[in-house]
Amino acid sequence: MADETEKPSRSEVATAARDEKLAPQLWMMITTFLNSPGRNKLFLLGGAVCIVVALTAFLQIKLNAWNKPFYDALSLKDFHGFLYQLVVFGVIAGALLGLNVAQAWLREMSKLKLRDGLTHDLFDQWLVPRRAFHLSTAGEIGENPDQRIHEDARHLVELSTDLGIGLLQSTLLLISFITVLWAVSNGVTFSLAGISFAVPGYMVWFALVYAGIASFGSWRIGRPLIALNAERYAREADLRFALVRVNERTEAIALYGGEADEKDFLNREFDQVLLMMRRLVSGITRLTWVTAGYGWFAIVAPFIVAAPGYFAGDMSLGGLMMAVGAFNQVQQALRWFVDNFSTIADWRATLLRVASFRLALIEMDKLGTETGRIELVPTADDRLVFDQIGIASPERCTRLSEKHVVINPGERVLIIGKRRGGKTSFFSAIAGLWPWGCGRILLPPAQTMMFISQQDYMPPGTLRGALAYPSQPSQFAGEEYIAALERMKLPHLSPDLDRAARWERELTREDQHKLAFSRLLLHKPHWILLDEAIDHLDDDTRGLVLDVLGQELADAAIVNIGHADTQGGFFTRVLHLIDDPQGERLAHSAAASFLAPTAKQKASAI
Repeated sequence: MADETEKPSRSEVATAARDEKLAPQLWMMITTFLNSPGRNKLFLLGGAVCIVVALTAFLQIKLNAWNKPFYDALSLKDFHGFLYQLVVFGVIAGALLGLNVAQAWLREMSKLKLRDGLTHDLFDQWLVPRRAFHLSTAGEIGENPDQRIHEDARHLVELSTDLGIGLLQSTLLLISFITVLWAVSNGVTFSLAGISFAVPGYMVWFALVYAGIASFGSWRIGRPLIALNAERYAREADLRFALVRVNERTEAIALYGGEADEKDFLNREFDQVLLMMRRLVSGITRLTWVTAGYGWFAIVAPFIVAAPGYFAGDMSLGGLMMAVGAFNQVQQALRWFVDNFSTIADWRATLLRVASFRLALIEMDKLGTETGRIELVPTADDRLVFDQIGIASPERCTRLSEKHVVINPGERVLIIGKRRGGKTSFFSAIAGLWPWGCGRILLPPAQTMMFISQQDYMPPGTLRGALAYPSQPSQFAGEEYIAALERMKLPHLSPDLDRAARWERELTREDQHKLAFSRLLLHKPHWILLDEAIDHLDDDTRGLVLDVLGQELADAAIVNIGHADTQGGFFTRVLHLIDDPQGERLAHSAAASFLAPTAKQKASAI
């Protein structure tokens, strides 16, 4: 099913990255944090950050005012005044040092709490029943969710914290020092063609115009970096996924002698990463012309602007240095956007990836709400009912030979279909994973059902945990684990119950199949649904499984979907999956059709 997914093109990805609106994404993430369990701690940390930043700004005003008496003492060769001002400087600098340490601690703790809230929220959204599976069929937005939850979420939190505190600090500095700069430059008079005039707060106006020009230039030149960063992260995720795939398939690759082909594939993926990095290098270089030029000229700019007042005698040397200090603080605040534009572009791209991923997860709930979908109806009745059921796929439409089927507790039912005849889609439809088709499926209580696919899942961790999955290991007694393993001819695994390993790599395929049925012995479900889980077993293992199903699990209803009756009369009822030439096929891929148009435009972006 996933292979039939229709993925957005690279150009669609880039276009979505450019067109996506900031405000809805930002509001989504803000509400995520506001609704997180740790929001009270976040409020406390945020309040503490504001207090520390405000105190820092206040002391920086005091430090700037210190410039005047200090430099005046130097110009007057006042040694005692010079020593006194050094003491004053030590007090102010010591207080600023303490505030800087406190701000650093608060910043890192804020990152920790924000990441805690965001990551757990993404866990909760992603692992809502069936969402992760539906997302995997949704094209590029469903690729590499691990990258978005782990790396992108971490990066977003770190950038958001650093940029947020930096913006707050720059705003307070601007508000604080713009009044100082206005005051020190307010009494300066200019003479031009014999006419004397004054420009109130002329240094403020110069600082605003200068920073405005630089900010516009940074925005104009650096804006493409947003889409470039978004595309780069997508290509990095593809490369990491390719590396993981090769690492997990080393045995098969070695058997086929496919190392050269895999190397070529990895080189192609890495070339895409390098291509994006080259484009980023070009964009960052162009942006550096603006940011670096602005920074270098800013060193001498305040002296040039303040010089008329100094040479006209309106300022002392101390007043000049105070004006220069205030100008630099205002410039530092105003140039925040210029200096951080590359980081802002990175933050914007990361926000796009995380927010679009979260939006796509939410949109999963709309799956199956429109026409052309199979209706799943949970009931309290202990029976399984297929009512006018039809399964749609791009190749064909299949249905049961009987239009209305009722399966009662304890029945053993075999559903036969031809190869590539929609059997797995039918199995997935019962599990709620394949909604495309028509009709209704009335289900018994979910906690009474267990599904076993052709290749069962082996979770990482201890063998005890794998057997108990999805329940907790403490739910079953130790003797039950040992008995289940012995019944399935796996007594050699009993000593390894508490050993953590990647069991899908350590165990043979046959032992993994046996473990799946050992899990059934532990849980003893009332309903067992199998997707050709018996058909591919060897004769001895098949006989063992049927013996277990017929004895220890004799009270359970068993529904096996397969391609032939190889069970020697074990099943008491046989149904058939047949082609339905009058049924409507799935005209488009599942991924392309399940998202509402507006959501798809948003969610398919990276």
